[in-house]
Amino acid sequence: MSETVRVEIEGRGVARVTLDRAEKHNAMSAQMIAELSQAAGILAADDAVRAVVLTGEGKSFCAGGDLGWMREQMAADAATRGAEARKLAEMLGAWDALPKPVIGRVQGNAFGGGVGLVSVCDVAVGVDALKMGLTEVRLGLIPATIGPYVAARMGVAKARRVFFSGRLFGAQEAVSLGLLARAVPEAELDEAVEAEVAPYLDAAPGAVAEAKALLRSFGQADDVERSIAALVARWEGDEAEEGTAAFFGKRKAAWMRGAG
Repeated sequence: MSETVRVEIEGRGVARVTLDRAEKHNAMSAQMIAELSQAAGILAADDAVRAVVLTGEGKSFCAGGDLGWMREQMAADAATRGAEARKLAEMLGAWDALPKPVIGRVQGNAFGGGVGLVSVCDVAVGVDALKMGLTEVRLGLIPATIGPYVAARMGVAKARRVFFSGRLFGAQEAVSLGLLARAVPEAELDEAVEAEVAPYLDAAPGAVAEAKALLRSFGQADDVERSIAALVARWEGDEAEEGTAAFFGKRKAAWMRGAG
């Protein structure tokens, strides 16, 4: 039984997948990564599922990778680091390739890997009070395995604005960057998500799956292996060690203004 991801399927064929680590702001642990992969496989094989809504429990959609999990990878041997990075990359790939439309219901903040999850949705709607950010560089890391999906979603020109600055941005800027289709008040979120779901219930499911696969094939380079190698290399570096140590020590990292 899943402990960090909740899957519910309505009679009309709409699946709702909820990240369920609210107390950890839905940060992705090894277990959550595995359960998200499992959920993608189950939903892909279920012909009764016509559309999938991906959301989070609590105040945050997803705070990114669990820092405890990242710390474990930095202390692990090279083979373990590579295997864990691959699991993350394969999970994102499974969601990106899911032969069903995926609608993101972004009910709260999304940072790091959370932005990656938004990017593998076919369309995402968020609350207008949320914050987003590719914050990895503040920890001495880089948005590696999520990178191909973020770049595909935003386009490289827009990604340059936020990919390596670590700055936070609001919902309206997320719309301008292409991460969100719409930003709405919290009270209107479910109505906005339903507006994205409903058309698929009148579309031929096989045609939807083939059209999605065709679109993904247009001009999309396979950068997964490069992204895995980049993440592993960062885990091995001095900056990642300093950044995560500073976070857990509740101090500024050496490169931050006013540190030391």
